[in-house]
Amino acid sequence: MANAIMVHNLDVQQLKEIINTTVKNQLSDVFEALKREKNETLLTREETYRLLKIDSTTLWYWIRDGKLKCYAIGNRRYYKKSEVLECLTLLKTA
Repeated sequence: MANAIMVHNLDVQQLKEIINTTVKNQLSDVFEALKREKNETLLTREETYRLLKIDSTTLWYWIRDGKLKCYAIGNRRYYKKSEVLECLTLLKTA
């Protein structure tokens, strides 16, 4: 009974509206996620280490250690800009 939902004093139209609103909200979230994924900017190695202001060797170590994901098409390597920015961590200052 803990996972059950009990509906009282709702007519059919009110229930339809609740379901419709919930489905619209969920679909909106899915579409937003798909838009973000479609509009993802891919960076080359050079663009990535220039963006992070690091050496190419450091980029290689971060990929090897799993700190950053790398995607490939043939011999070319690409990095999702959103993932590059997500790997940055906030440091606490005293």
